[in-house]
Amino acid sequence: MFSRILKRAVLAAAVAFVPIGTAATAELLETRLATLLGQEREAIRMVPNSRMSALTAPPSPVARKAETAEGTILYDNAFLARQPAPEGGAQWECLTEALYFEARGESVRGMFAVGEVILNRVDSARFPDDVCAVVSQGTGQLYACQFTFTCDGHPETVHEPRAWTAVGKVARLLMDGVAPGDLTDGATYYHTRAVSPRWARIFPRTITIGSHHFYRQG
Repeated sequence: MFSRILKRAVLAAAVAFVPIGTAATAELLETRLATLLGQEREAIRMVPNSRMSALTAPPSPVARKAETAEGTILYDNAFLARQPAPEGGAQWECLTEALYFEARGESVRGMFAVGEVILNRVDSARFPDDVCAVVSQGTGQLYACQFTFTCDGHPETVHEPRAWTAVGKVARLLMDGVAPGDLTDGATYYHTRAVSPRWARIFPRTITIGSHHFYRQG
């Protein structure tokens, strides 16, 4: 790549100095190009081997990790597949469980969006201040909770290990602060298109991703 860039610059310089329309154009271009390319080879020979290796080597795993740590998220399955096997404590498990039962059928972007809502609630003074408390808020009475899977009367059994791994990776990235956290524009509520809760007529909708509408409490 380093050499290709230099060659393009050299070619542009050579063409710029050739008098167009003369009989000697082709011969003059060839002579000047050969001279300039010779200068390029000489310049490259003067670059230390260590510097040349750094310029031409592929990105190291550390560099790729640093790029991810800065928040470079690609919301696709290929990106998610490249992430390491997820693990974590109780807070990570609560977020993973919520994503599994609330969003495992969504796109990668949709899974991140649902997770973002949960973390937005953690950051809000209107809701509990940890993930598990947010997810389980209102649980104990049938369909009176914040997240339906915790109070619908059905056991929370994981039947799709691959989906669990995928949402676990999303949860890990969210909790590590890698995801930029701006997919939903600060939403703290969402619902599927199949329902229309009363609060949806009050709170402003920020975005629709997949089968979910997202809202920010005013």
